[in-house]
Amino acid sequence: MDDGWRQLAATASVFAYGALCAAIWQRERRRAQARVADAASLATAGEPMLVLHATQTGQAEAIAWQTARWLHAQGAAVRVMSLNELDLATLQAAPRALFVASTYGEGDAPDGASAFVERIMEARAQLSGLRYALLALGDRQYAHFCGFGRRLDAWLRDSGAVPAFERIDVDNGDDTAMARWRQQWQGERQEEGAGTAGEAPPDDDFEPWRLVARRQLNAGSAGAPVFHLAFAPSSGALPHWASGDLAQIRLASDPQRPRDYSIASIPADGELQLLVRQEQHPDGTLGAASGLLTAALAPGDAVAMRLRQHGNFRLNGNADRPLILIGNGTGLAGLRGHLRERIARGRHDNWLVFGERSARHDFLYRDELEAWLASGALARLDMVFSRDEESLHGERRYVQHRLFQAAEEVHAWVERGAALYVCGSLQGMASGVDTALRQILGRDRLHEIAVAGRYRRDVY
Repeated sequence: MDDGWRQLAATASVFAYGALCAAIWQRERRRAQARVADAASLATAGEPMLVLHATQTGQAEAIAWQTARWLHAQGAAVRVMSLNELDLATLQAAPRALFVASTYGEGDAPDGASAFVERIMEARAQLSGLRYALLALGDRQYAHFCGFGRRLDAWLRDSGAVPAFERIDVDNGDDTAMARWRQQWQGERQEEGAGTAGEAPPDDDFEPWRLVARRQLNAGSAGAPVFHLAFAPSSGALPHWASGDLAQIRLASDPQRPRDYSIASIPADGELQLLVRQEQHPDGTLGAASGLLTAALAPGDAVAMRLRQHGNFRLNGNADRPLILIGNGTGLAGLRGHLRERIARGRHDNWLVFGERSARHDFLYRDELEAWLASGALARLDMVFSRDEESLHGERRYVQHRLFQAAEEVHAWVERGAALYVCGSLQGMASGVDTALRQILGRDRLHEIAVAGRYRRDVY
């Protein structure tokens, strides 16, 4: 009887999980259909105005679609595209274009514009027939504030394009700058007799989430402490998110600048999990967000949080491809979310290449990863510990070096259809990995798979 009940319970669990997956699939399918309908409804008669976005986390894309809907409401024909989808002939033929461009790291182009930069921006173009406006997104904490937006603006001017008004730089979604963007295009359309339109800013959708559990994963490490944290919504109803999405934390001391964290779990886990490294300033004080999450917040306490879709790092069309997941440090969070989603769906063609300091103290989620490898849920696991490598070989080696060592296998996986996901630090790891992949696959091949959505990064 006990065996029968256990079998019945297991069967019920399988059906319940299947129903959950079906519901999620249906919702994502409806969203995709809505996006297609959106695009069709914006393509009205007449020469379309291009609304072009260069995005990394999805913010620039969201603003581009919002802007397109505003313009369409005023009677404009609009076509929304990412810069990577744009070719020079289309840009030269367009009389008008709006650009929404984010900056990545220290003035770099985001992944949503990387192919455009190398294919088109490397040389001056002939764009004398183009009138444009540009909204540049950035963060004044970085030395090269709005660096890519400024670079794009300079290239457009050098190519003969005429600005409809001066570039608008936005610091962390500043409401004043965004209002100027709305007012500028509204004023221009009014001069053409199109009337006015606008949308209210999005609702404040931060909600309280309770800290359920917290534990340090790297006790004894020479590096800063790394913590696994689990949260549950105070409302009791766990919302849906996709692997690759972000959690935003709002601080009472700095409410205008929410902090992004990669989500390390999937909804089927029953809680939202983060992987956070504690930041300590030279004076001994802790970072505002990491200090709150890893020290000040007690179990049961709540923090203001909201979930944010990260379309550029979701599995999307790569859900049924082999995956090569590459990262370091707390970048394991985003990769772990993908692994948990893939394994739950029975996809085991997963290869994780991950780097940290030492195997003894910094092998994050060691039991879980080794269990997945032993069961076959991970086809391959390459852990690279830089301090251990230094002890063995006299020099520190990182994940990019391991990729070079496994170049033939990397090439074979990619030719078999694999997608590449990179998560972790921009300086050092991500730039080194990008250089390695260019040499292993070839620059043109890497751009080809990037444009196809098979090379995705969540780096910071």
